[in-house]
Amino acid sequence: MNREEIFEKLNVVFRDVFDDDSIVVNDNTTADDIEDWDSLEHINLIVAIEKAFGIKLAMKDIVSLKNVGEMVTVISSKIS
Repeated sequence: MNREEIFEKLNVVFRDVFDDDSIVVNDNTTADDIEDWDSLEHINLIVAIEKAFGIKLAMKDIVSLKNVGEMVTVISSKIS
């Protein structure tokens, strides 16, 4: 799965978690860019991402994420 395919799948996950069909994430998207992205929704988002991609993210990976681009890199490393 390439970065573009991961982004496509992440868009679906983000739209579902935040119940907003207008969300389009990119490399630079952060919690500041999505209105309802708080600490609780972050947990829901991580769980949804793990389920969607069939992966388990380590706590060290989760806390180090600065933006969606870094998230894509971690996901890519877990699925390849």
